Amino acid sequence: MASLDPRNVLKERPSVGLIIGLVLAGICTLVTLSFDIFNGGAVQFFIALVLAVAPVPLLLAGVLALDRMEPEPRANLAFAFAWGAGVAVLFAGLLNSLNLIYVEHQIGNAANARNIVATFVAPLVEETMKGLVLLGLLRFRRQELDGPTDGIIYASMVGLGFAMSENVSYYLAALSEHGAEGLAATVVLRGVLSPFAHPLFTSLIGISVAYAAQRQGKSGIGVVVAGWIGAMVLHGLWNGLASFGGFAGLAVAYLALMILLFIEIGVIFRDRKRIVGLINRFLPPYEVNGLINQADIFMLSSLKGRRQARQWAKAHGGKAGSRAMSDYQLAATELGLLHERAYRGGIDEKSFRERQWALADLMAHARMSFPLPGRHQSAAARGMPPPGYAPGAPPAGHPQNGREGTPPQYPPPPFPGPGQHPRGDQPPRT
Repeated sequence: MASLDPRNVLKERPSVGLIIGLVLAGICTLVTLSFDIFNGGAVQFFIALVLAVAPVPLLLAGVLALDRMEPEPRANLAFAFAWGAGVAVLFAGLLNSLNLIYVEHQIGNAANARNIVATFVAPLVEETMKGLVLLGLLRFRRQELDGPTDGIIYASMVGLGFAMSENVSYYLAALSEHGAEGLAATVVLRGVLSPFAHPLFTSLIGISVAYAAQRQGKSGIGVVVAGWIGAMVLHGLWNGLASFGGFAGLAVAYLALMILLFIEIGVIFRDRKRIVGLINRFLPPYEVNGLINQADIFMLSSLKGRRQARQWAKAHGGKAGSRAMSDYQLAATELGLLHERAYRGGIDEKSFRERQWALADLMAHARMSFPLPGRHQSAAARGMPPPGYAPGAPPAGHPQNGREGTPPQYPPPPFPGPGQHPRGDQPPRT
């Protein structure tokens, strides 16, 4: 049965658990900021808060720019950020403070105690608190973790939230102890040179959790443990080199972070190619009923092609046309990922069919809403893309494009059980 609003397949109502989690995270954030206010004056706190929050929109934009092929639900992203900014920071701060008191009591030197806790204790505590939300996604939102990009995005959100709240405390302490010069140095170090430190540490957990979401059994658990250890070790090396290595140690730590950053960007681009491969592999069977054609597949195979198609839709149909095109692109991408999930054995046939029909219904609805000018309708009916829709697309020989006649009947492919390609052959290895 088609839903009353086909776009509902892209809208997931926030669960009660998600709402409660956001409320608790907000409370934890307020408690953390209250501690900061008590530790410093109101004016100093306001300066520290502004400096900590100011780069966040730019950093968030940078992270979300990597998530354009198959954007994650906003509610999940908001929860990950709120968890990092509230729950993780509050409990990590309390545990680190208790550990600092204990270590300082044991060795009797406050400066050495801070360095020891920062190097050997804080990474374990902080990465555990940040990683818990990723485990929650694995347990309750497993279907959203379709590849390493998703793990990196969620880890980056929780890391940015954590860094923002933590920076308020660091900036406040620097201003109180060393004045404006100390504050400026701390802002440069934490806000300019290493704003992605926490996201990069936790991204190792995110990648491992995403891997586990696509695997069953002990292999996934082992990878999560390895990723968790990797995040703690990297975090500890960064803190240790910064604490004990001076400028040279900090330079080495920064170089290591930059190498990891470029490696993960490479992973994201490779994951995009994987998703394009899924579209080319699993969606051609839907050509027979007009849900998609070769021009559409060509358009969906690159971010540039998708952007050009949205621009074409907006030029001819305004915001409604652009929204229809965006819906079509996202539904087609989700359909390819759905088939891959079934191919891996990660979804049962009933759930697969329900999701498949909902996505196909949205694709058909969006195609019927494409703002196709009348002078191009006859050519489009023969499978030829209208000018500007998919520049460079090869000629298509299919007579239907899903616009004329009755709405198409779908979907033709059978349920692809584990290891079974919908057309019966084995897909190439990627």
